[in-house]
Amino acid sequence: MSTQAMAKTKMHYAWIVAAVTFFILLITAGIRATPSILMVPLQHEFGWTTAAISGAIAINIALFGIIGPFAASFMARYGVRKIVLLALAILACGVAGSSLMHRRWELVLFWGILVGSGTGVTALVLAAVVVNRWFEERRGLVLGVLSAANATGQLVFLPVLARLVTSHGWRSAVYAVAGCAVFVFLIVFFWMKDRPSDAGLLPYGALKPSEPHGPARSPLNGLAWAAKSREFWILAGSFFVCGASTNGLIGTHLIPACMDHGIAEVRAAGLLAVMGIFDLAGTTFSGWLTDRFNSRYLLFWYYALRGISLLFLPFSLTHPASALSLFAVFYGLDWVATVPPTVRLTANTFGKENVGVVYGWIGAAHQLGASLAALGAGSIRTYLGDYRDAFWVSGALCLMVATLLLSTRRETKGAVETGELVSETAGCRTIKVAKRTESLRARWPVGSHRSSSGFNAGKVPPLHDPAHK
Repeated sequence: MSTQAMAKTKMHYAWIVAAVTFFILLITAGIRATPSILMVPLQHEFGWTTAAISGAIAINIALFGIIGPFAASFMARYGVRKIVLLALAILACGVAGSSLMHRRWELVLFWGILVGSGTGVTALVLAAVVVNRWFEERRGLVLGVLSAANATGQLVFLPVLARLVTSHGWRSAVYAVAGCAVFVFLIVFFWMKDRPSDAGLLPYGALKPSEPHGPARSPLNGLAWAAKSREFWILAGSFFVCGASTNGLIGTHLIPACMDHGIAEVRAAGLLAVMGIFDLAGTTFSGWLTDRFNSRYLLFWYYALRGISLLFLPFSLTHPASALSLFAVFYGLDWVATVPPTVRLTANTFGKENVGVVYGWIGAAHQLGASLAALGAGSIRTYLGDYRDAFWVSGALCLMVATLLLSTRRETKGAVETGELVSETAGCRTIKVAKRTESLRARWPVGSHRSSSGFNAGKVPPLHDPAHK
């Protein structure tokens, strides 16, 4: 559809890009989660242990996160469309090739390295880049929907794939997943655009062109810069636990845990589908809340409620089906509700031009936690005989993170221009100032402003989100 036609119907092309991104995240997340359905069939056909298969899944999840900040840098340099098309081609080849595997190293290559790398490009860092490029208004809401697509794709496709595995064998599921990758490739090829300027538009909600920002930092430089701040480690640490308690533990091991208690694989996959459906509602609502309330308090409640539910999961597995169904609904609402407030805090702390790279590293912590949880829970099951201790440890970590987030007194904003942060905790303010900042103060006296970054030469202002009351 032409830009003129869009103007006549008053539909901004940002919504088309958001819809395309939704399908990318939905399908590729489903692809990345497929090994949880294949775990038991691969054990039966090849005799591989749970720990061995979990090792390949751990590599998949780790690469899914580590690739993120580098993908953000490549998107800034070569364009979102080209990089996403390359990633989808890698996914299609990797998934299709796995139908021929017979050895463990082939499992690691196809589902660990290739699928992990391909989905790493189309992870939530893609959502963060798209939202901050295309939307000036409703960022929280759109990011909530896109975040939900990422988690929902991991869950909703599993019942369909489980039925395929049960009726036609695991290779039929592999062929279906490869076909989905090709389908999304075509959608991106025809409808994806890199920036609003490519369609002759401003970002949605913008009244005038935004003033140019400095170039985004490179991945390693961005990590070194952000790692100097306490806020980065709080966000990365909390997201580490988020990944461990969702993708790594529940997303990978809930189906085998249910089967340990006599619950059929298709029904167990149905529980994950229920989580996916409620996640779509919960994360979208979280985006709406992020536009209106303090992100730190939202994260406290999300992690605290998740921790409590995990502590009770072992009892739900041994009680009537209604208890497990209630867990699925409750956990689904909270699955990735943490993403919109985390991205909000990242963008406000480190600047919109750096949100892709910095959030990419925070997302890498998320997937590192998921990777270690996938491997650790598999090892606990192999050597201790059940998953109970894995669920309890994860629940305790969530409660610890909730306490940590509540103990931080105030959100703070970095002087993006200098790469330094103001750290304000417990009423004690510490300002780290480089020599370059002093020279800037000499050139711009107190009361003057640099509009391009919001930097006030007289002082570095604390982070303030207009949506926070």
